[in-house]
Amino acid sequence: MATSTETSVLDRLAGWQRRLRSEFPIIAAHPGLAYLDSAATTQKPVAVLEAVTEFLTTANANVGRGSYPWATATTARIEGARDRVKVALGDADTNSSVEFVSGTSHGLRVVALDWLEHWLGDGDEIIVPFGDHQSNLQAWLDMRDSLARRGVRVEVLPIPVDAASGDYDHRALPSMVNSRTKFVAATHVHHVYGADLNVHRIREVVGPDVPICLDAAQSVGHGPVSVSDLDVDFLVFSGHKMLALPGVGAVWARNRRGPRMVLRGWAGTPNTAGIVSMVAAFDWLEDAGLADIQAWTRALCARLTDGLNRLEGVRMLGCQNSLAADSPVQRREGIVTFTHKVVRSDDLGFVLADEGIMVRADSHCHAGRDADDRAVRVSVHVYNTPEEIDRLLGVVARCEGTRT
Repeated sequence: MATSTETSVLDRLAGWQRRLRSEFPIIAAHPGLAYLDSAATTQKPVAVLEAVTEFLTTANANVGRGSYPWATATTARIEGARDRVKVALGDADTNSSVEFVSGTSHGLRVVALDWLEHWLGDGDEIIVPFGDHQSNLQAWLDMRDSLARRGVRVEVLPIPVDAASGDYDHRALPSMVNSRTKFVAATHVHHVYGADLNVHRIREVVGPDVPICLDAAQSVGHGPVSVSDLDVDFLVFSGHKMLALPGVGAVWARNRRGPRMVLRGWAGTPNTAGIVSMVAAFDWLEDAGLADIQAWTRALCARLTDGLNRLEGVRMLGCQNSLAADSPVQRREGIVTFTHKVVRSDDLGFVLADEGIMVRADSHCHAGRDADDRAVRVSVHVYNTPEEIDRLLGVVARCEGTRT
């Protein structure tokens, strides 16, 4: 049974959502299909597509490579995009900076290899996720190995995780922090569990001086994100997960703890069209209302978890205490992942695809969690509807002969 809060949100925002859904050409062109894989990549609204077309057909040029009008206009546009990112992240600090990268994976490696590697010393320790996305582990391991080849030993420690909830274990973390702790990497919203991992608690534990790097791939563009509130030092995200084009992302750096962020080596030509699309996406999201987008996707996930929780053959991943319809525990942030006791996840993915429902099945780039990597992940955005959630629930219920 749907909760009164969920129903209220979906009813209140129904007209608003229909209007926004109509602005996604690929969604409007395929009304019989349900795209439920936005954690992998989001669809693009008309405004983003038109901004890219306008740029490429009226003023396309390289950045910082010429003094003619198209070149100077493009250079100014890209420089202005850095300020637009800062505004979107709620940052008014003149000391902070933004660097454009190809995506979150690249951005984390930039922080690891262009910044952290040149700051750490022998015997230092860093704490990073061993149970989140592979990108937020491999970058730090590669940095450690690079230093080891130069004779600098750095210890990489796993941030503790509470087995019952999948959240970081903030009670166990204090015992790991000491004078050798120089850096912490974390994730804002988990890409499998859909949980906000409460990074503010990490700051409370590590104190005011330890830099924190946040993987925000599943939060930027899905709800309000404020670097002032988060009090992190790096925030990294991808454009294609926030309604922009693939191949572009950003690293926001506070530049208050440790040395200033500086990219090393020759930068080359940036993805100008991608950066233009990111600015347009931020504009569209702001006009649509990020708080309402978050409320809508949370309500869809509550509808889904409530429905799945009534099916005996289904096990949902992540915090089990959040599954009851009247639970006071935070619900899923746009992502719900589950397994079926009888039907393999890849088989269930094929069954859903045959019904016109697109989800991520089986592999989720989940570092250190092989068992949880074989599951069905459903991820939503503003273009998804309650009817699509109900269709999915109906298919899963038929797989075990149970009616919703």
